[in-house]
Amino acid sequence: QVQPVESGGGLVQAGGSLRLSCAASGRTFSRYAMGWFRQAPGKEREFVAAITWTIGSTYYADSVKGRFTISRDSAKSTVYLQMNSLKPEDTAVYYCAAGGGISYRRESDYDYWGQGTQVTVSS
Repeated sequence: QVQPVESGGGLVQAGGSLRLSCAASGRTFSRYAMGWFRQAPGKEREFVAAITWTIGSTYYADSVKGRFTISRDSAKSTVYLQMNSLKPEDTAVYYCAAGGGISYRRESDYDYWGQGTQVTVSS
């Protein structure tokens, strides 16, 4: 069992940067992949990025490639999402999720979800 907890959301100007953190706990934590999803009001939850704990392979949505970087700190059991060159369309609630993973891009690949953290990018 893994319980992700997100933090680091806030208000930032367009073009600015923000770093989200996801702390996870659980005895089987090392077997999981970790993913970031976002959901804006009136829109479907969408995949942002993912990373595997074993190898550290990363996966990104096309919309954030070159701007966002996902990383992990195994010693701290924490996953980070560094967001640079933020745009107003990045405004959403960001969720951290843990799961076994297959494609890493589907909600169904994940079993445990955090509470979400709000990211607002102003024009």
